[in-house]
Amino acid sequence: MSHDQNFKNLILDYPHQELAFFAAAEADTVGAAQITPVRQEQLQARLGERFRELDVPLLVQWPDGRREALLFVLEEESDARRFSIHRLAHYCLDLAKLLRTDRVVPVVIFLRQATGVAQRLRLSGDQHTYSRFPLSELHSG
Repeated sequence: MSHDQNFKNLILDYPHQELAFFAAAEADTVGAAQITPVRQEQLQARLGERFRELDVPLLVQWPDGRREALLFVLEEESDARRFSIHRLAHYCLDLAKLLRTDRVVPVVIFLRQATGVAQRLRLSGDQHTYSRFPLSELHSG
């Protein structure tokens, strides 16, 4: 079994603990909420399009409905050079559309030291910023 699969299994087996560790600021209010893994393979609009697979998206829901659902998109990278904040932004936007929510927390976990990695994406012109995509948490080992 690969390191990536072991890592995914740890997150799936201990989702509350993993969110508390990797996304402490956002996971602080999760408490006893229900955490459900979301399908890793993203839907394709047309057959033959480029296939995209997420690492571990987790949907946090409060059964009593006191809070709106919150989606955590945990992406693990063994090699920081392969990370693309643009690709992660696509994943998050696709999942937000699929699950009809704007409550998405992107988290990137590098298994080795990561330097020079883009931690935010900002789309702008000379006068205005039209979109911002900061990473919630960035961990490197």
